[in-house]
Amino acid sequence: MTKFGQTDILLKVGDITKEEIDAIVNAANSGLMGGGGVDGAIHRAGGAEILEACQEIRQTQGTCPTGHAVITTAGKLPTKHVIHTVGPVWRGGKQNEDALLRSCYQISVQLATEAGDTSIAFPSISTGIYGFPIERAAPIALHAVYDAVVNGSSITEVRFVLFSDRDYEIYTHTLEQLLSDNQLP
Repeated sequence: MTKFGQTDILLKVGDITKEEIDAIVNAANSGLMGGGGVDGAIHRAGGAEILEACQEIRQTQGTCPTGHAVITTAGKLPTKHVIHTVGPVWRGGKQNEDALLRSCYQISVQLATEAGDTSIAFPSISTGIYGFPIERAAPIALHAVYDAVVNGSSITEVRFVLFSDRDYEIYTHTLEQLLSDNQLP
């Protein structure tokens, strides 16, 4: 375990739908209606309450733009909230993908803080079917979370719940490198 200020950072391989934590982050699509990967798993495990909450959001604000997030109930999940964030589809790095990905992590921490949550679990946003290279995404995710939690957040625990051993190894190596290079104090 690593600390970012007063926040514990944990990297693990697992199923984010099983995390007993205040908020989990869903790598959602802009329509907020469920889909494949993490999004589909969260909607299936959480049940109809999550879909109904997403439908209410769509009725009041429309879709969720890339780089933004919304918060809903967690339905049957062992968490209080689901934060649905829309990561960028990888288009070669020329469509502001890095900044949009960074925004996903920062806004998710902000929404969790505003909801009174003290712990949050993230998947590796956009690195599945959206094709964002995980080697490029990991330092963006870690920097964004670091910046968000050390600047007035109530979050005391962040978990990165990764899909595979390979993803875990990339995040672990990236975190070690950032710490040894003093990029994350």
